[in-house]
Amino acid sequence: MSGVGIARRLPRMKVVAVFALIFSAVASITGQTAANDGNFQLALPAHQGQLQWHADGFKIVQSSAKANGSEIGIRGKDESGKITFLGFLFLPSVQAPLSGAKCRDGALQLIKKSNPSFKILARSEVSVSKKVPIELVAYSAQGDDGKPVYSVRGFVATGDICGDLELYSDSPIGPEDSAPKKIFQSYDFNPNYTPEFNDVFLYAQVLYRNGMYKAAAPIFEQSLTKLKDDKSQETWRRVATDQAGMSYGISGDISKARSIFEAAIAKDPDYPLYYYNLACAEAEENKLADAKVHLQQAFARKDNMIPGESIPDPSKDDSLLPHRDNKEFWEFVTSLH
Repeated sequence: MSGVGIARRLPRMKVVAVFALIFSAVASITGQTAANDGNFQLALPAHQGQLQWHADGFKIVQSSAKANGSEIGIRGKDESGKITFLGFLFLPSVQAPLSGAKCRDGALQLIKKSNPSFKILARSEVSVSKKVPIELVAYSAQGDDGKPVYSVRGFVATGDICGDLELYSDSPIGPEDSAPKKIFQSYDFNPNYTPEFNDVFLYAQVLYRNGMYKAAAPIFEQSLTKLKDDKSQETWRRVATDQAGMSYGISGDISKARSIFEAAIAKDPDYPLYYYNLACAEAEENKLADAKVHLQQAFARKDNMIPGESIPDPSKDDSLLPHRDNKEFWEFVTSLH
């Protein structure tokens, strides 16, 4: 993910679609839709601090995260398609303590090395009482298509963490232009923020959506520790548990996936997808008798699915399809639904 040359950088277990309720709550970072209120926040799963800004009319088109929990980023475009933002929160390799100027200089040095057309147009510091100072810089550089790209970029930092928000366009833009000025007036970093369930779950979900299942799995598990152990958060617990188990399964750790679903069933025996996913793990291990039992238990509880989701069709499941030559088992599978 970059603007103008910015250097930032169960085998076969079925991936069940993430439920509609997740997307309504976390869509602004998973790339499904625009943030309804124009507010955007980034946090790391195991580090204090939250980066935030307000940008009306922008829609997320891309998200990324590093497997080790050290960086998350989102790209968004405005309704006209003329301005794009690129926001990152990350732990750089530069020795702490950090400042916005230190993060800025490190990032700009990378661009200078890779793009000789790079030219700084303006720079300033924005200091507001009780807020982390923002180091603003405007510059231009030749894009991949040979045409100039104009950027306004703001850096904030404290301790060992940096925030970086860039607005870029094919047309000239500057920090005093209406859109950049309004967005950077809302731009802020809270160094005392402690990550909550949504932050940790979102980070894991970005990894999951980018196919980084092995990295996502333990972070989904970590998100569960942020939930209260009561009925009010049962739906989120079910969703995060499913995602954790499936992530382990898809990445090949079937035994870990199975242990997650077995523990979940012991604690919450009414939820059908725990049984269904456990059956998929058992099918991966060729334990068809056990898989049959748990498929039966899943479909016996199908009325307990979360509103908006439906139980998968097992006859189309990648974990079960390899066993379609087993006549007895496959007749059972096709009888469900």
